[in-house]
Amino acid sequence: MLFTQITRMRSIIAIIIVAWLCVDILLIKGDVGTATSYDPPYLPTKCSGYDQNQFPEGGLFAAASNGIWDNGAACGRRYRIRCISGLKRPCKDGSIVVEVVDICRNNPCPATLVLSNTAFNCISNIPSAKVNVEYAQI
Repeated sequence: MLFTQITRMRSIIAIIIVAWLCVDILLIKGDVGTATSYDPPYLPTKCSGYDQNQFPEGGLFAAASNGIWDNGAACGRRYRIRCISGLKRPCKDGSIVVEVVDICRNNPCPATLVLSNTAFNCISNIPSAKVNVEYAQI
């Protein structure tokens, strides 16, 4: 009985480790770029104009730089993002998924992805920072 429980626990631990490694592998296959935040108003956007329903629940969205924008094809694309470095150690652990709803409004764009304040606060301890990120389309 005890042997069976130990074997079962080892199997569960092995599955958790494999799942964790798979997530890390997905992030490693991503690109490296930068991220900043932008303030409201978020409307209108280049993707859906004044439609409030375009924003994903939870407020995790982004505006794309020209390199990602792809002549508007980026609208609705989702990216997993993880902060990897920045001045004064701004990064929080973990990753988030954002949806592209707009093109960067500044020319030149200050970052690869410009995140909503909500999204940026999920990955950085410093709201006004510019951080280096790993990102991958999912």
